[in-house]
Amino acid sequence: MPLFFLPNAEPEEGTLTLRAEDSHHIALSLRMACGDEITVSNGLGTLFSCTLESITPEQVRARVLSMAKSEAEPPYRLTLYQAVPKSDKLELIIQKAVELGATEIVPFVSSFCVKRPHEDKWQKQSARLARIAEEAAKQCKRGLIPAVAPLLDYEEMLERASAAELPLFCYEGEGTEPLPACLPPAPPRSVSVVIGSEGGFSEKEAEAARARGMRLCGLGKRILRCETAPLFALSALSFQYEI
Repeated sequence: MPLFFLPNAEPEEGTLTLRAEDSHHIALSLRMACGDEITVSNGLGTLFSCTLESITPEQVRARVLSMAKSEAEPPYRLTLYQAVPKSDKLELIIQKAVELGATEIVPFVSSFCVKRPHEDKWQKQSARLARIAEEAAKQCKRGLIPAVAPLLDYEEMLERASAAELPLFCYEGEGTEPLPACLPPAPPRSVSVVIGSEGGFSEKEAEAARARGMRLCGLGKRILRCETAPLFALSALSFQYEI
């Protein structure tokens, strides 16, 4: 059953009017008919099961049959802090992080980042990254659209990431704990996962994270690529608290 997002949706007389772009997609791409069923999310974790009542490329109205809380959200708020990688790797990371339960993806710049986006170009890229997050949320039936935050510098990132109940700083250097040892038996209310770019983090950056109260954790004996490490860490969290 296709899923569509309608932010802050509230039925009027038992119906919902979908966004123009979704109406166009339903009418012309999916070629759906009246009576077909869809799911509509309000972007806040509530799902509406609906049947299509009227269809035009400009406007689709759907009759609400029932509503329920999404079961696709993890039992914690998960924020991925990702140092900006080269090429289009960030697009892949965002797509997969959404599938693995991230609530928010926060790009940041660290000392080993090869790619340092210009502000004007980043604003254009941000719109594309937000679309990627929304499409991934639709595909995996999320109850909300994970946000892609504005670009932060390293100190801004540390200030935000260290505020989580479980702040994890993934590091390949000395003085780390194994990831399993960092995970409490019960799910925390909030988790931050900090991942470096291709070059990882400098010792100075790692010590700054430790000084902020973050837990320096290792992801095993193999060095993972910057696009593999976040997926490994998020999968481990899902295995620990969701499966």
